Amino acid sequence: MDLDDVTIREQNFHSQVREYIICFLLFTILYTISNFIITKYKRKPDDHEDEDAIVNRISLYLCTFTLAVSAGSVLLLPFSIISNEILLSLPQNYYIQWLNGSLIHGLWNLASLFSNLSLFVLMPFAYFFLESEGFAGSKKGIRARILETVVMLILLGLLILGIVWVASALIDNDAASMESLYDLWEFYLPYLYSCISLMGGLLLLLCTPVGLSRMFTVMGQLLVKPTILEDLDEQIYCIDLQEEALIRRLNGAYMTSNLKYNSEDLEQELDGVRTKKLKLERRKKASAWERNLVYPVVMLILLSGTAISVLLVAFNILTLLVDESAMPKGSQELGLGKASLSAFGFVGAAIEILLIFYLMVSSVVGFYSLRFFAALAPTKDDTTMTKIIGNCVSILVLSSALPVMSRTLGITRFDLLGDFGRFNWLGNFYIVLSYNLLFAVVTTLCLIRKFTSAVREELLKALGLNNFHLSNRTQDTEKVLHSANGHQKSF
Repeated sequence: MDLDDVTIREQNFHSQVREYIICFLLFTILYTISNFIITKYKRKPDDHEDEDAIVNRISLYLCTFTLAVSAGSVLLLPFSIISNEILLSLPQNYYIQWLNGSLIHGLWNLASLFSNLSLFVLMPFAYFFLESEGFAGSKKGIRARILETVVMLILLGLLILGIVWVASALIDNDAASMESLYDLWEFYLPYLYSCISLMGGLLLLLCTPVGLSRMFTVMGQLLVKPTILEDLDEQIYCIDLQEEALIRRLNGAYMTSNLKYNSEDLEQELDGVRTKKLKLERRKKASAWERNLVYPVVMLILLSGTAISVLLVAFNILTLLVDESAMPKGSQELGLGKASLSAFGFVGAAIEILLIFYLMVSSVVGFYSLRFFAALAPTKDDTTMTKIIGNCVSILVLSSALPVMSRTLGITRFDLLGDFGRFNWLGNFYIVLSYNLLFAVVTTLCLIRKFTSAVREELLKALGLNNFHLSNRTQDTEKVLHSANGHQKSF
């Protein structure tokens, strides 16, 4: 055997070992962070050890693994972009030789594999495992619950594969497609993952514009607003008087047994007054720099990020109309470190990374702001395992669709979509163009609605329609409060 061949094999072996070690370290860090997050929100278990506690612990491990995979899917696109720019700037640096195309491709393959595993195996297993009790007539225990869970997974897998087989045969009924229908690994899993990413892309199209407008409200609640022509001492004094009056009324209501609902309303009103008092005290204690500088700067950053995102999407729409290579399926994958992915070099790549993170955070905020998904919002130390599974699945779907959305909207030109590019919907001009148009239009409308809400309220007040609007809103609020306490009050 030639000495050069031995040297090449040794280099390849050391390179693979180094890549495995890097992947293991990265995943360990993400798993630790995910475990801390889930433990923070998970409902505290009982002290005694029983069968349900073991089932909950196993489900917790699976959810932690899924959340770590979701975090890796989100971080992988920015990591790949910054790696390309580093290799382009320092091509001969010895200390970054570990950062190569083989490592990036391996990470993308692992992210795709673990996403499939979590979405189609681990999360259904965790849910069925929690709900299982063992088949009727069998001996109860962990083994019986595992057996029932495995049977349910097999039946669910057969159902999904049958649906995919029928849908594929109806959509693309040619000889090559019919042959590929029998290939489980090369066709079914990429096709299923592509369908899930398409659903995630549609969900991102719905959540992200809402989240972009909602981010201003969220940051306004977290930060201290400037005090312009406001007397905080007078407001705190009025709140103290209101709190004392509510306490006296509440003490009188407790002495009367037939005013149960009134006492509950007073307690809720008192909680709201105390919350408002805490906010006012926080604003009073905040420094002048925090009040007058941090809040305007953060709002300006949010507005700039949203405006740049919309402008990039508008530019991508114009590019799609004149250049066919701008299509996600038509783009050519460049070797890592061969060419810059941004026209502005390293600065442009940094802006792309910030926009990707901003869009992901906005999509999560928008997801929990939608009325249909608001019930999934986790609560600190009081979130059930079933709800944690639902949150992990939702975040996994959103994170899996993030690279597709970023490439489709033209936020980045980095193209490591892999098996996504094999399917026709990424190469359909009308679908991609409609996706870009809808994103730009819906985001613009959400922002206009957000910043013109004060003007609309003043117009309603001038036209005398504000009383009708507020009365309906008050009734809805009362119904929500009663139902939240478990009581139904008939009117």
